[in-house]
Amino acid sequence: MRSIRIPSDRVGALVGKEGSAKKMIEEMTGIKLTIDKEGLVTYDDDAEGVEPIMALKIIDVVRAIGRGFNPDRAVKIIEDDELYLETIDIKDAIGDRQNQVVRARGRLIGREGKTRKLIEDLSDVYMCVYGNTVSVIGNTISLPIAKHAIEMLLHGSEHSTVYHYLESQRPKLRIAEMGFDI
Repeated sequence: MRSIRIPSDRVGALVGKEGSAKKMIEEMTGIKLTIDKEGLVTYDDDAEGVEPIMALKIIDVVRAIGRGFNPDRAVKIIEDDELYLETIDIKDAIGDRQNQVVRARGRLIGREGKTRKLIEDLSDVYMCVYGNTVSVIGNTISLPIAKHAIEMLLHGSEHSTVYHYLESQRPKLRIAEMGFDI
């Protein structure tokens, strides 16, 4: 048995309406989840018939939901062998001062979510800002691009500079989408 802890306010999202999200994850991975109210998620990845890769993927899916992703987006990690979760601690980038963390979160999300949406669209990732972290789900080509854009914003780059960087990376993403190695 292994366990992972998620924030207690995300337990409802992991369980889903009438257990639907939990059931979906269990069916996709073949791994049974036990979730308590405090956010402790335990699972047996050594159960008979469980693929070793699913034991790794279920960790990322549970972490993704714990970091604010909708379960429907988080399970894309299971559906697509090329998708991974990356989490960046905002405090590691800018320090512990809470007003700076709030400001950085605002810069990452943008007015009415515009910046988050542009990062998602231009780098072909899913992004979620939750608490003191920003998490990204993407492939091995798109993740480093999105991560660099996020770090640029956290370190004070102007939004227009970040948007230009993301636009400049589009050809690399298109080539990768066609299945060519870069």
